[in-house]
Amino acid sequence: MNYCSNCGSNKIHLKVPEGDTYKRYVCENCGRIFYQNPRLIVGCLATFDNKVLLCKRAIEPQKGLWNLPAGFLENGEKAEEGAARETKEESRAEVKIIKLHALYSLPKVNQIYLHFLARMQNEQFGPTKESLEVRLFAEDEIPWNKIAFQSTTFALKKFFEFGDGYPGVHIGSYEGMGKWKF
Repeated sequence: MNYCSNCGSNKIHLKVPEGDTYKRYVCENCGRIFYQNPRLIVGCLATFDNKVLLCKRAIEPQKGLWNLPAGFLENGEKAEEGAARETKEESRAEVKIIKLHALYSLPKVNQIYLHFLARMQNEQFGPTKESLEVRLFAEDEIPWNKIAFQSTTFALKKFFEFGDGYPGVHIGSYEGMGKWKF
């Protein structure tokens, strides 16, 4: 950050503001504190006839690998609405949200994934500008070695381990350097 968006000053410094515990960008001229918080990624583990919907990514990162349809939550949007929107954008599938299925944290990249369990409203789906291919997979058909992100692997494994009858939310994280936490 080079300039304050409040007053235009170039006197921006990274420091711990008084009464805070984290380093923040602070304008020395007007005192404005600029908070940087984790980004929320929302998506669906959508099912149809005991199969799950996966999309082969047409965009980076991880282009060509499979993923649950998901993307960034927009301002002013409810998490479940964003998950359904992202699912439609990436797969053209209409879904009904059932419940929050998994919360997955990636603190090293400041992201939190919220995967909702959802039912496809019909068998209509297909590729989009964000997905090269969209398919329904039974558990034994999933290309586990070609999954794009750890958050997807976590959500899928928990689904196949517990089904949709698990009463809570599965919570996991990836710390990086090969350290999985479940």
